[in-house]
Amino acid sequence: MKLFKIIFGLLFVLFSYFQLNDPDSEIWIFIYSIAALACYMSIRELWPGWVFYILAAAYVIGAVLQWPPQYEGIFFGEAQMRSINIEEARESLGLGICAIVMAVLGKWG
Repeated sequence: MKLFKIIFGLLFVLFSYFQLNDPDSEIWIFIYSIAALACYMSIRELWPGWVFYILAAAYVIGAVLQWPPQYEGIFFGEAQMRSINIEEARESLGLGICAIVMAVLGKWG
């Protein structure tokens, strides 16, 4: 379980780094940094399980609210133009990953 926490903690730090060129980078760096911090706090056993469940619920709510009005996938191919729907789907997917990891940390962390 410790390896799971380390891998996802580092992955969330990497997600934060990838947001540096985003127009709304402050928001997304904060969101992924909280997830990375939660992984660290779980490794150190400094937060009770209910904190992770609250974070999971917040990430689920964010993922639902961020879901695009029209799903166009998460990748753009050669013939497909960049779309806000693709960006919103990616953001929603990232929040969903955070939610799943937080739920795992709450259950088995």
